[in-house]
Amino acid sequence: MVDYSDTQLGQETRYSDQYDPLLLCPIPRAKARQQTEQGALPFMGTDIWTAFEISWLNPDGLPQVAIGEFFFPCTSESIVESKSFKLYLNSVIQTRYESMQALQNVLVKDLSAASGSQVEIVLYGLSEYAGFNPISELEGICVDQQSVVIDTYQPDASLLTADRDEAITETLYSHLLKTNCPVTDQPDWASVYITYRGPKICREGLLKYIVSYRMHQDFHEQCIEQIFNDLMAFCQPSELSVYARYMRRGGLDINPYRSTTFERPQSIRQVRQ
Repeated sequence: MVDYSDTQLGQETRYSDQYDPLLLCPIPRAKARQQTEQGALPFMGTDIWTAFEISWLNPDGLPQVAIGEFFFPCTSESIVESKSFKLYLNSVIQTRYESMQALQNVLVKDLSAASGSQVEIVLYGLSEYAGFNPISELEGICVDQQSVVIDTYQPDASLLTADRDEAITETLYSHLLKTNCPVTDQPDWASVYITYRGPKICREGLLKYIVSYRMHQDFHEQCIEQIFNDLMAFCQPSELSVYARYMRRGGLDINPYRSTTFERPQSIRQVRQ
């Protein structure tokens, strides 16, 4: 397990209702990430965050509200710890901004500095967001209703197998991914979508593998990178994308996407989100 004791995680919480970018806690991705011998990542992708609790004051002191989508490239030097992100967003609630765009510019500057890479942000008015992001489900085959016996609740990549004699292109998904925060041990719930081209993945083994994360402790981003790497190693697809939609906690959801070819995934909103 990765040691995060040298970060602000688990320390006394400092609340502020005035703008404070120092609340952001970056965590180097290198602390948990395994790279190839050449140092190159075996995937491309992004982490899509949705913030449902953004509020600030206009120049007259009237509260404003918005929903935000934040796009962090997986090549960024650091992730931003989610609790610190929430505290940072809370710190603007009593700060006055000329416009939503003015706030967005501040968020881009601070989060890009914290993560070490350019972050893209879109802020939506509530009615605007509802129009762009209705509750939906990605197309694919759900593997959750299979009759399987489960006895492993820590990641076990040996559960993954594929039929080398049958090549296929498909999307498989499960709503049963559950992991735990590596510091607080709070549960994190997600749906995971696996789109691939190559040897046909055994669905029973895939379901067992996904469920095997049930007691695993790690951040969302690292869990999805581990799933991607295990699928590449044990099933050897020619193309692979792994996309997780985690349930929100503290008004934030985190949705990591890793792929052999980068195309920004559809930014859906699930029934549990």
